[in-house]
Amino acid sequence: MMSVSEYAIDINKTVEEILKKCHELSISVNEEDDLLDDEAIIMLDSAFADSNDIEEELDEIVDEIIENKKIDVDNSIAKQKLKKKSDVVKNTKKDFAVQKKEMYKNKEKLMSNKNKGDDKIVLYKENMTIGDLANNLGVNSAEIIKKLFNLGVMATINQSISFENAEILVLEYGKELKREETQDLTNFEAYEVVDNEDDLQTRPPVVTIMGHVDHGKTTLLDTIRKTAVAEGEAGGITQAISAYQVKCQDKLITFIDTPGHAAFTEMRARGASITDIIIIIVAADDGVMPQTKEVIDHAKAAGVPILVAINKMDKPGANPEKIMTELTEYGLTPEEWGGDTLYTKMSAKSGEGVEELLENILLVAEMQNYRANPNRYAIGTVIESRLDKHLGPVVTLLIQNGTLRLGDPVVVGTSFGKVRTLKNDKAEDKIEALPSQPVEITGLNDVPVAGDKFMAFESEKEARSIAEERKNQARKKENASKNAVSLDDLFAKIQEGIKEINVIVKADVNGSSEAVKNTLEKIEVEGVRVNVIRSSVGAITESDIILAKASNAIIIGFNVRPANNIKDYAEEQGVEIRLYNIIYKAVEEMEAAMKGLLDPVYEEKVLGSAEVRQLFKFSKVGTIAGCYVVDGIIKRESKARLIREGVVIYDGAIASVQREKDSVKEVKKGLECGITIENYSDIKAGDIIESYEMVEIKR
Repeated sequence: MMSVSEYAIDINKTVEEILKKCHELSISVNEEDDLLDDEAIIMLDSAFADSNDIEEELDEIVDEIIENKKIDVDNSIAKQKLKKKSDVVKNTKKDFAVQKKEMYKNKEKLMSNKNKGDDKIVLYKENMTIGDLANNLGVNSAEIIKKLFNLGVMATINQSISFENAEILVLEYGKELKREETQDLTNFEAYEVVDNEDDLQTRPPVVTIMGHVDHGKTTLLDTIRKTAVAEGEAGGITQAISAYQVKCQDKLITFIDTPGHAAFTEMRARGASITDIIIIIVAADDGVMPQTKEVIDHAKAAGVPILVAINKMDKPGANPEKIMTELTEYGLTPEEWGGDTLYTKMSAKSGEGVEELLENILLVAEMQNYRANPNRYAIGTVIESRLDKHLGPVVTLLIQNGTLRLGDPVVVGTSFGKVRTLKNDKAEDKIEALPSQPVEITGLNDVPVAGDKFMAFESEKEARSIAEERKNQARKKENASKNAVSLDDLFAKIQEGIKEINVIVKADVNGSSEAVKNTLEKIEVEGVRVNVIRSSVGAITESDIILAKASNAIIIGFNVRPANNIKDYAEEQGVEIRLYNIIYKAVEEMEAAMKGLLDPVYEEKVLGSAEVRQLFKFSKVGTIAGCYVVDGIIKRESKARLIREGVVIYDGAIASVQREKDSVKEVKKGLECGITIENYSDIKAGDIIESYEMVEIKR
């Protein structure tokens, strides 16, 4: 529902024009604040679509184009074509109005987020009016008012009716009144959708393509768009949004074009499990790269089927067997080698093998039997969003269950509104969107973010109320650390029922990473085990933090140190990093945490860090590192680490600190100094010297 004034603004008319049209159509409104129900809006939409306003407007546009000499005035053929085009637009608008009218009729058949109920059951809602009850019974409200009068109750159509009085009236019509079972849908992300088996229908699979830079992801997406467009579509493909559907063997496949695996995992961290199938693309002439390994970790963490596309088979030096061997080491054994991963050898550039890849997607989809219920209000996820200065918030949604229809009130994250426009991936106006379909909508009061969940509701009032409550909750939450797992609270998490502790291992050398991984995975305490979701060599990176955030994982660093910006990012995201240089210490702490036996220990306190910029060698003193203090303070006789490219080279103590010619106790950030490290001289320009001390703390 909306007021006359709101509707006038919506269709760019004056209030007087709307009221005049309402009187012509016998719609009982008299003032600008009077409300128009859905039926009245349908009638008005249809009436204005059928009026001469559209024709006059288009004729004016045609005349203006001719007057501005955008086409030759004497070119009658061009003028006729333009006039013909305007007729097509008029007819399209009329057809759309008819479709919209039909949509509103069908909308009444949709389930809300409640059960369908039985024909003999009437649901009693809180503050139900006489008019509401009459509508539910399918009788005239005057009839209900008369029956109440006979019961000695004086009432009007908009007056509330008690459950007891409503129960008596409903019995007279051979039906039973039941109180509506309400459910708090404020946190609808956790809302468990329970559908009747009869309502479930096959839906298209949702696919994401991931891979190393330059291995052909963009080219493959472009080729799929060009070769697999749904049959019979006029005008080619218009890629309006970063999600689209293609047709293969008369079946649809939805592709989500994410900017990269980091963005994909950030969405997963927000609870957005949008993908059914992940395709990992690897170049046949290049092989498995570091980013490919990261992609595999992210894909496995998502817990969905993985397909492998070996691309660039047309290139000299293509070696698919090498790729298959390398990927087998990461648990992606080809089906032809006795594994369960489907591989496709292809060339995204020429299109060879693309059809086979699409067929493999359909094969996996058939095995997984992806289904959804179109007969309910829609739920789904935000793919992307932007603010348009003319349209306001423009949001791309993926419908994951239910049907989203034009005019539906929706809550998206903490924003809400009514679906004013609904366009598909080809920028065509639609009146509804089915499960697995990506659409672009307008009508929200604010811009949500990628990964936000959305849900459609029965009334705008309900949507507004839920959105406001969600906003209040969001203000109160400390987003950074609520979902994070730390060793300190591990025992409590286990008591709550957690059966698997996710861990990311980063080490200085491959042998260490494997040893730490294998040792941790052998730990089992009362049925709870450690699951190492990534084990690799090198410094702790932003990618590790993102994966840890998405998977509620702890990062264990062995002989490596995170840079200051990485430490800050981990703290911001609520991700715990534990650093060790002895394997059994890591194992002991993990076991103790799992048993809830963590005792007071010494905690490392980093004092500061300095960058080595120049070296001075003296026969009596040894190597003096000319340094610039980049953070905190450097303290004489404190513990110290020498870090080179994120890896700890040496762990010892600072022997001396000099400022100009004087020996000092400490040097602060922003100053230059000379540093010697106790019993160590193999220092290089560019190394980082980190000063720290151990402080006793209580857990």
